[in-house]
Amino acid sequence: MKLGCIADDFTGATDLANNLVRAGMRVVQAMGVPMQPLDSDADAVVVALKTRTLPANEAIEESLAALRWLQAQGAQQIYFKYCSTFDSTAQGNIGPVTEALMDALAKEPGSDFTIATPAFPDNQRTVFKGHLFVGDVLLNESGMQNHPLTPMTDANLVRFLQTQCRRSVGLIDYKVVAQGETAIRERIAELRAQGVGVAVVDAISNDDLLRLGPALKGMPLVTAGSGVAIGLPANFGIAPSNTASALPTATGLQAVVSGSCSLATNRQVMAFIKSSQPAFSVDALQVAAGVDVTQQALAWAAPLLAKGPVLIYSTAQANTVKMVQGQLGVEEAGAMLERTLAAIARGLVALGVRQLVLAGGETAGACVQALNITQMKIGPQIDPGVPWCHAQTGAAIPDGLHLTLKSGNFGTDDFFSKAFTRLA
Repeated sequence: MKLGCIADDFTGATDLANNLVRAGMRVVQAMGVPMQPLDSDADAVVVALKTRTLPANEAIEESLAALRWLQAQGAQQIYFKYCSTFDSTAQGNIGPVTEALMDALAKEPGSDFTIATPAFPDNQRTVFKGHLFVGDVLLNESGMQNHPLTPMTDANLVRFLQTQCRRSVGLIDYKVVAQGETAIRERIAELRAQGVGVAVVDAISNDDLLRLGPALKGMPLVTAGSGVAIGLPANFGIAPSNTASALPTATGLQAVVSGSCSLATNRQVMAFIKSSQPAFSVDALQVAAGVDVTQQALAWAAPLLAKGPVLIYSTAQANTVKMVQGQLGVEEAGAMLERTLAAIARGLVALGVRQLVLAGGETAGACVQALNITQMKIGPQIDPGVPWCHAQTGAAIPDGLHLTLKSGNFGTDDFFSKAFTRLA
């Protein structure tokens, strides 16, 4: 294994794996720290955790367990992957996990320093003068300020990350990045001499990420969103190849399960409905009242699946989400919907669904766990950051299951319909 990766949610893990596959790496994604051998050889393994919203001490514990497993497999470099919107709770996980990994790697030369950047220009995430932009607006004006679990109200990444770190946080700005590897390495040396342990890196284009990549060769720990991954495989002598993304032929019925309440996913739900395709809305208050919404949804879907993809969603506008949270509590509302959507996903697979789109990080994590999926082979890209994957699972014998784990903010408006054409 060349690159060992730790991701703080399941959709983010496939986002990272997607970029590594496009750059030529053979990638396996593991759901949690593996308890059995890998199903296939891999240049990189992405260990997908659900630590983004955990208390910092629990996020650290799980991340260190993943690190130990990756080290035991001979990983030459460690990559801690977080969301391209850099979101976490006020206490972490990004800062605390980064520093815990640095501490655990303390015997490695150069482990006293790492970089941090969620930049992913292909999905309109750019960092300029240390500030994160989503498209043309600052992070805190992008809708992320209304995120139900990890609201982001500060786009200044240096300032935000410093609140979570003991080490000093600095900046490698766009002027340095534009000059390439030598200038970046010189800036790193300068920051280290000043006692800086973590540096936010500007990147406003893929060219910036490709210039950054060579400067990270040999760095024990890299922390970033998925964008930085495009510049790392070349450090190991790997070039892009179509064979890296090959998956088995797709079969079976098609469905979408969506729990994300992001602006992008709201648009995708509306586009699917407006195209006159069948959709079922999961009402959180009905679930809370004891109504068996899972069986209602599956009974609704059963006669429709043979005609094409169906959508089952709890996606809602921000004001609706806040109303439900006000009645049920933030944590209980989220956990209740996760359990319901996971049961629905399991039921859909029992009905013969073998091509499954899961939208939203928490939703995808709950559904994958409910389906007892432990490993996935990463395949072709649907949209930037979102690939098709294939998994063997007892729930889908003998051919396995094609699935895609879509981060809430990713994908074009027609994503739910378009995804299935990529497997045709």
